[in-house]
Amino acid sequence: MLHKPSLTTRIIVGKVIGLLFGLAGFVLLPYLWPGSELMLRWGVLFWYTMLGAIIGVFGVYDWHPVLRLPLPWWVRAPLIGGWMNFVLTLFTYDTLQAFLQHVSGVDGPLQSPFWFVLEGVLVGLVIGFFATRIGGEGAATVEPR
Repeated sequence: MLHKPSLTTRIIVGKVIGLLFGLAGFVLLPYLWPGSELMLRWGVLFWYTMLGAIIGVFGVYDWHPVLRLPLPWWVRAPLIGGWMNFVLTLFTYDTLQAFLQHVSGVDGPLQSPFWFVLEGVLVGLVIGFFATRIGGEGAATVEPR
């Protein structure tokens, strides 16, 4: 941690890193799938920016209240990233399947759109690492009134 823990810093770091992943998707998508629509590209950009913000906010929870177990960043952030991309996959299954079939072929090993869940886990891991490293975690990130 570089300085005093801060929830605002966590959210900003999460959004910036999410924006970087989103920009990579926005720029690379037309090269990987020339038939991709502009709305899909904007969706990718905004999705990963929002994912970074959500992971930043959830940095306050370092303890699971029901299971009474610690929730370190390396569990919490990938879980959120994977879950959010799972929900995204459920909503955009056909589009993601068409994209993966274009990239890896009809009989390729990466046909299933659920590979995006693993991508969410990895992106969540990266965002969680930097958000925790720079912004801290737990109750210390929230200033008392």
